[in-house]
Amino acid sequence: MKNMDKRALHLTGAALKGEIDIPGDKSISHRAVMFGAVAEGKTTIKNFLPGADCLSTIACFSRLGVKIEQEGSNVMVHGKGFGGLKEPSELLDTGNSGTTTRLMLGILAGLPFHSVIAGDDSIAKRPMSRVVKPLAEMGADIDGRHQGEYTPLAVRGGKMEGIRYSLPVASAQVKSAILLAGLQAEGETMVLEPVKTRDHTENMIKQFGGTVEVDGNCVKLQGPQSLHAADIMVPGDISSAAFFLAAGAIAKNSSIILKNVGLNPTRTGIIEVLQQMGANIEIIPNQAESFEPAGDIIISSSNLKGIEIGGDLIPRLIDEIPIIALLATQAQGRTIIKDAAELKVKETNRINTVADELTKLGANIVPTDDGMIIEGRTGLHGAAVQSYGDHRIGMMLAVASLIADGEILLSNADAVEVSYPQFFDHLYSLAQA
Repeated sequence: MKNMDKRALHLTGAALKGEIDIPGDKSISHRAVMFGAVAEGKTTIKNFLPGADCLSTIACFSRLGVKIEQEGSNVMVHGKGFGGLKEPSELLDTGNSGTTTRLMLGILAGLPFHSVIAGDDSIAKRPMSRVVKPLAEMGADIDGRHQGEYTPLAVRGGKMEGIRYSLPVASAQVKSAILLAGLQAEGETMVLEPVKTRDHTENMIKQFGGTVEVDGNCVKLQGPQSLHAADIMVPGDISSAAFFLAAGAIAKNSSIILKNVGLNPTRTGIIEVLQQMGANIEIIPNQAESFEPAGDIIISSSNLKGIEIGGDLIPRLIDEIPIIALLATQAQGRTIIKDAAELKVKETNRINTVADELTKLGANIVPTDDGMIIEGRTGLHGAAVQSYGDHRIGMMLAVASLIADGEILLSNADAVEVSYPQFFDHLYSLAQA
């Protein structure tokens, strides 16, 4: 492990005061570039997240012949329509981004040329057959390791037919891949979800002039469709805001304002959990109209209680479970997280990683097959921990430094740049306010 990847964190007892602008939503930033690329005309994206994952999406579309100009958080995509994308001469490298990998497969499935898509070592371990299977049923020729279970994946797309598909696992990425393929396919494409997942793709289709019908957990569209350029203002990422929501709740004498946070109902599970735990939290919705709801959130020091989290709530906060586990160590009583087996196939096996790293800090946490059981309220202490290259694990452990007695030495701290390049700057600025 490189020394430059390590951070010594000793913020014990720091009060957090002030306000911060949460960086752009990662899921929406990915989709804005993708839809801009397959639409006709110039799309302007503001408050784009210039994190490593989203930059991988830009790089992939550049290799498909799309001109993309980026200046910080402002991006202009010169869309060419589905038919204007060109066969890449190089590997489409998706880095550490599962969203890029899976959604790109949906786009490539309908294109009449050959491409190869792969990412880093973490991506090479993440299951892809959940996407490959429905796309193959629609007509795409996709092959990879273990019969298309793992990258690298070779894709030869072309003539696609609509499909009626029931998702075996609630996954917005799989749903989105099928819908992106459906936009290029003949006839109706219908996706049935076991539980409603984040609906940014459906919102984006409408924003770019497409048509999609949503009826409960059923999403359908008629293909093929042509999309047209749009201007996109990306709200702040609630999954990134979650770390400061937790920090404000557990740090003593704290009160912070998080500006312009996305409040899409399919993503606000973290807010409901905080409310159920008894947090001091206030939501101020933005009055300006937008294709995605947003607002400011005020969070202050709270006396929390343990709760049970599971069922339909899990897809609405799957990325926030690591920081919820930390919250639970500071709540009175037991917190049970269940129905979250999907955590095993994230950037790391987040069930085991969260349990292992928090245990090093003194937490009383037991991993289960589909979640974890946390006993609170527990005093934490300093220790050497690591992110294992998982941005959400890294940020969770950094927040723990606010309440741990002693120094936390975090290895592979630069993993946080995947989704929140300014994370440490924001943390220190609030602690010094």
